[in-house]
Amino acid sequence: MIKIKSNIAISESGFIFNPANGESFSANPIGIEFFNLIKQEKPREDIFENMLEKYNTDKNTLEKDYSDFVQTLNQFQLLDQDAENEA
Repeated sequence: MIKIKSNIAISESGFIFNPANGESFSANPIGIEFFNLIKQEKPREDIFENMLEKYNTDKNTLEKDYSDFVQTLNQFQLLDQDAENEA
């Protein structure tokens, strides 16, 4: 399961802060939802089900967007190490 490091926080506006290195990032509204659902340790299937119900998109597009987002989180070292192979 993908896990975001416990010290990573996100504001309502999508400002993500990593206190370990002082870096910050911005997420769009979909990224904010992905982040919050991952932070709640929701299974991938639940995240997809939630997003497919909420947005007018197809599963392939959602899977690509999710994978890209998780890769970005990993690139910025926001994930726990054991989460790297989940995307």
